[in-house]
Amino acid sequence: MDVNTSGAEPQWVRVAGGAVATLDATCRWSGYIVAWAALGTVLLCFATVYLRYVMGTGSVWLQESYIWTHVVVIALGAGYTMMTGGFVRVDVFYAGWDDRRRALSDLAMTLLLLVPFLVVFGGAVWRFWTASYAADEGSLNPGGLANYWILKAALIGFVLLVALQGVVFVLRSALVLAGYSRFALRHAGHGADQNV
Repeated sequence: MDVNTSGAEPQWVRVAGGAVATLDATCRWSGYIVAWAALGTVLLCFATVYLRYVMGTGSVWLQESYIWTHVVVIALGAGYTMMTGGFVRVDVFYAGWDDRRRALSDLAMTLLLLVPFLVVFGGAVWRFWTASYAADEGSLNPGGLANYWILKAALIGFVLLVALQGVVFVLRSALVLAGYSRFALRHAGHGADQNV
């Protein structure tokens, strides 16, 4: 049950709710980009196979390009997947909990597990990317794609998009714990009527 349903909401609730909507919209757009990149992956893979086995010719850059688009799908799709509850999890306890208990669990797991992971992984990714950029790393295969730092930047996108969803999880949890249950996540079988 939401608190204060008859009057105006406090300013912090409106600001936090607006931030949740804005950050979710960003991750939703990344999901649209990923959908097109997935189609691109399939088309590039088909073109590679068709050229190799039907036309008797091949192209290293074409073969590497569908690997690049696949990396984009995986790395940039993580924030969207997190937003929609698409990650695999074992809901032995979580499924039976009420909104407040789920919010407390989401808050604790975000702060105790996700934030430290993103700090460590983000630092490693940043060093990985800067080394690739400084060396202007390219394919080891003759005729392959150059500028591997562009591909490795997708990992930076992963960290940023998952961090945005981490912020959303914290904000949603705070709102639900304060009594504003309409901000509770409704996905993964938990009353999945929420329009994400």
